[in-house]
Amino acid sequence: MVDTPRGTTRFTDEVRDAVTGRAAVLVIGALLLQLAFIASYVGAFHKPKPSDVALGVVAPAQVAAQVTERLGALPGDPLDPRRLPDEAEARRQLHARDIDAALVVDPRGTKDTLLVASGSGASLAQATETVLTRAEKAQGREVRVVDTAPAAAGDARGLTSFYLVVGWCVGGYLCAAILAISAGARPANVHRAVIRLAALAVYAVVAGLLGALIAGPVLDALPGSVLGLWGLGALVVFAVGATTLALQGLAGIVGIGLAIGIVVVLGNPSAGGAYPYPLLPPFWRAIGPALPPGAGTWTARSIAYFGGEAVLGPLLVLAAWAAAGTAVALVCAARRGRRTAAA
Repeated sequence: MVDTPRGTTRFTDEVRDAVTGRAAVLVIGALLLQLAFIASYVGAFHKPKPSDVALGVVAPAQVAAQVTERLGALPGDPLDPRRLPDEAEARRQLHARDIDAALVVDPRGTKDTLLVASGSGASLAQATETVLTRAEKAQGREVRVVDTAPAAAGDARGLTSFYLVVGWCVGGYLCAAILAISAGARPANVHRAVIRLAALAVYAVVAGLLGALIAGPVLDALPGSVLGLWGLGALVVFAVGATTLALQGLAGIVGIGLAIGIVVVLGNPSAGGAYPYPLLPPFWRAIGPALPPGAGTWTARSIAYFGGEAVLGPLLVLAAWAAAGTAVALVCAARRGRRTAAA
């Protein structure tokens, strides 16, 4: 029998005492979250390509069907063309965000006009231009690009809206995490939960205003209504914060990691920021509009460049996250209060 050196035994005991089972589980969870972060971002961004870009087609009646069919049959299905009666209707639908671009065919010449809106994402406008330039060149025609909603001079590639919303999301789950660290992940009763939600609401109002002011008047990076952006920011912060509080109520401190998984790992790469939805792979394109970063980014761009068009759906998504998070947080607090009273 070999004796174990006393120093080795002492060191082993110290390791066991310092690294508890709970700590090991949390470290493994952090590793999984990190790997999910890498997989999500690389998966969403490693090979962007246009797919089913909503394209309006304005062409003379005798060739409209032929042009639409030809564009819809391009390899890889980059375009989803639909016939429109005239350029005015194309511009209206582009402003309403019903379509992503429009091709206006010139029946008397060989140079057609491509209407885009880079305020909704410069990468989408450029990808659409590339596809149509190639398709038109094959027919012996040229394309002239007209940007109907260009990004502001201080809004590089139309990304300010995305970064603004990401900042609001970070503030939401950080505020909820700080409340958990300072007073326990699970509030002791409903009254404590209400106090946390009220504190979060005050924080959300302040964070929404300051974010709107920084992106708008201070840095002159994002045009549009400061009041509208303020309201959006308050809703985004509260929705993410309330969701984090709800997950903490369900899973304790692990709920913070779950919130990061939803908002950062899944939400940010699918938000349509760097690459709008038609450039994302199917999975990220499908989940993006249903998550706070995607709903917030779409709404911020609509406020900044499209006069607040097409925001009802995304605002309802954010409101649903806020309401569900509030309800779950209160229910968890009520159950914990009853268990404490019974004990």
